[in-house]
Amino acid sequence: MNEYFVHESSYVDDNCLIGKGTKIWHFSHIMSGCQIGENCNIGQNVVVSPGVVLGRNCKVQNNVSIYTGVRCGDDVFLGPSMVFTNVINPRSAVVRKDEYKDTFIRRGASVGANATIVCGNTLGEYCLIGAGSVVTKDVPAFALMVGNPARRIGWVSRHGEKLKFNKEGVAICPATGEKYQLVNDLCQFIDNSTKKKKKTIYHTK
Repeated sequence: MNEYFVHESSYVDDNCLIGKGTKIWHFSHIMSGCQIGENCNIGQNVVVSPGVVLGRNCKVQNNVSIYTGVRCGDDVFLGPSMVFTNVINPRSAVVRKDEYKDTFIRRGASVGANATIVCGNTLGEYCLIGAGSVVTKDVPAFALMVGNPARRIGWVSRHGEKLKFNKEGVAICPATGEKYQLVNDLCQFIDNSTKKKKKTIYHTK
């Protein structure tokens, strides 16, 4: 008996690795050779292509196609109707399957509804991509990105809260009390030794 749930309207091909507790909802297609970690939630009308890797506790909302070349870490959120590409210069009459570019979505990153991630780029840990944004280059960890092309307008915590830095370049997450610091114009997580306002569990592997 499977340790994961698949709705009767969905298809799961042979040779897929699907983790315990994962749920695959209506009208989705999980293709041969992909890997989906434990406790993931795959929404309606989702395609997971061969070779795709999803870590633990990923949430894929409705109407998302995850193409070959995409690799997601743990706790990644892919919003409704967001778009991946896997070829820079597609042509219907030109076969470019050997030109697929890898795209990496690091642990805890969130991609908003209708955003587009152009292939060949890496989204850093816990970054947040605003709805409708078009990402055309690598995104640093904790960056808050909006627009077309996407540009950084700030930084967010692991909890998803916008960070406000003092003159020393230090910020405290208002939800958890975790501390962050700007180093060489990049945001770094320092520690979580300050008292937390609420209990939050983050996967660390």
